Amino acid sequence: MNSRFQSLKIFSKNEALKKSIFCVLAVLCITPLISSPLALALGFFLAIFIGNPFEKYLHKYIHLLLQVSIVGLGFGLQLNEAMRAGKTGFQLTIISIMIVMILGYVLGKILKIERPLFYLISTGTAICGGSAIAAVSPIIKPDTKQISVALAIVFTLNSVALFIYPSIGHLLHLSQEQFGLWCAIGIHDTSSVVGAANKYGNEALHVATTVKLARALWIIPVSIITMFIFKTKGSKIKIPWFIGLFVLAIIAGTYIPFMNTLGHYITYIAKSGLNLTLFFIGASLSLSTLKTINFKSLSFAVILWIIISVGSLLYIITYL
Repeated sequence: MNSRFQSLKIFSKNEALKKSIFCVLAVLCITPLISSPLALALGFFLAIFIGNPFEKYLHKYIHLLLQVSIVGLGFGLQLNEAMRAGKTGFQLTIISIMIVMILGYVLGKILKIERPLFYLISTGTAICGGSAIAAVSPIIKPDTKQISVALAIVFTLNSVALFIYPSIGHLLHLSQEQFGLWCAIGIHDTSSVVGAANKYGNEALHVATTVKLARALWIIPVSIITMFIFKTKGSKIKIPWFIGLFVLAIIAGTYIPFMNTLGHYITYIAKSGLNLTLFFIGASLSLSTLKTINFKSLSFAVILWIIISVGSLLYIITYL
């Protein structure tokens, strides 16, 4: 066993070989051979056992690639489908955000977690994971460690959700619409929402993407409320402008005739881009990142996640 780890250590020091392996795996992830969960797993194991040769540059491309891919998915959606999905998820979105934020405040006080940290985790759980954390961080001004812990926890739970949600969905025989809605409400980050839904089916993907992006718009009112809670002035609110492009893509795919044919190819490329995004996210996770997580903060996040996951699932099974 020791010799095996020693060989991995020697192997990981060869930068040219590491880059070659990274590129080969990245190319594999844009083929139909690799599923969304497997893409994430490949990235994670690469980071742990070999190392990420592009770690310094990868972070700034992850969000861009995710946004471009999501806009691409819009070309495969019809406007009436998107409006129906958005209408179905609207009430559940409002209820879930209010429950998570209130419960997060109460639980954070009970567990005596630092106020900025429990607020970051609560916001990430309630809205859209890392994007929400990034949006409210300049407003509440947490220290670097608190941001790192919140992001590490959210990304870890996202990774777990990407694997277990489809299995639970099949076990409970959820419909495509039910599963898509559950993903959009119960999973933190947009990348894992889309990844899990994509594995479940095309209809689930359409519902999950639409509801999740509508949910992401709640970054704006939550950021404004946060400014009053933390009494900060002059802070800039990050608006997810790419959601507007997603809506334009839906309109184009619905009303421009030739886009019906072209839209299938764009959607296929977008799905490949999402798999590549998940590979990049997995490759950006490392043991040093995971070590920043402490038990109390993780317990807090897991409790919130279980409540919103189970609660939304029961609501969906009962009323949809």
